[in-house]
Amino acid sequence: MIQDNASFFAQIRPVLEAEQSIGYDLIVISDGWELTQMIHNRWLIPLDRTRMPNFTKYAGPIAKDPSFDPGNTYTVTWQAGLTGLAYDPRKTGREITSVKDLFDPAFEGKVGMMADNTELGAVGMLALGNTDQPNSTPDDWRAAAELLQKQRDDGIVRQYYDQSYIKALENGDTWVTQAWSGDVFQANNSGFPELEFVVPEEGVMLWHDNSMIPLHAAHPVDAMEWIDFYYRPEIQAMIADWVWYLSPVPDAKEIIATKIDDPTVANSPLVFPPPSLERQFREYYTFKGVDDHEEYTSIFDPIIQS
Repeated sequence: MIQDNASFFAQIRPVLEAEQSIGYDLIVISDGWELTQMIHNRWLIPLDRTRMPNFTKYAGPIAKDPSFDPGNTYTVTWQAGLTGLAYDPRKTGREITSVKDLFDPAFEGKVGMMADNTELGAVGMLALGNTDQPNSTPDDWRAAAELLQKQRDDGIVRQYYDQSYIKALENGDTWVTQAWSGDVFQANNSGFPELEFVVPEEGVMLWHDNSMIPLHAAHPVDAMEWIDFYYRPEIQAMIADWVWYLSPVPDAKEIIATKIDDPTVANSPLVFPPPSLERQFREYYTFKGVDDHEEYTSIFDPIIQS
């Protein structure tokens, strides 16, 4: 099981550099620096789309032609999600609508931020009105970091969280937080119906967990066929009804509504987003090389670690 992209990439990178098999025919990694490195170093096997007719027929817009892998040359979305905001209206006393609410002194010591520097930098840029982050520059990053450092220095941030952020919100340790859409949906159906997920007025960050075949895989054809099997609507319906994240197969919605009879999931915009929500999706910056990534890291990591 992959706990996080960074540790898994650190484990497999030396093996791939040695031109050896990592022992897996199929892996799933989120879009980010590690995936960019896998693509740039040609450590992935290109996908044969003729073996993937279900993907061609049923994949929705969120799964096709991502900026980090144009044409789905190497990757196919396993599941997707949104990084927006979540809050407890009983604690905030008002509606949360903007990423700027994360910087409100009224919530001093009650704001949760993510310990992932990509997520942290993205929300900082959104707060400054930068909705075209794939074309952002180091100057944009530094401006966002200045805002985020002030937020920390002013005592607004309680903590920079990993996945434990949702427990902090449920416990009342935080009142408003950066959040992943599926976690809030799960919390709503697990005893915390009062928590609300927000697509901020500035937009919401869209991320993908991506299936891919590592170089030197023993059974690449089997792996491609498994990926394509996953894109059958009846299979995707069962998975979407279990994980509650954005489904890459829109046709799964009708199956969930009728055969599975779960209208809560079928009608959730956090699983099957309407076009109005899709227009609010924002893309992350795609790192262009080692120097690029190191500069970004040097700007945002000190905020988390200080």
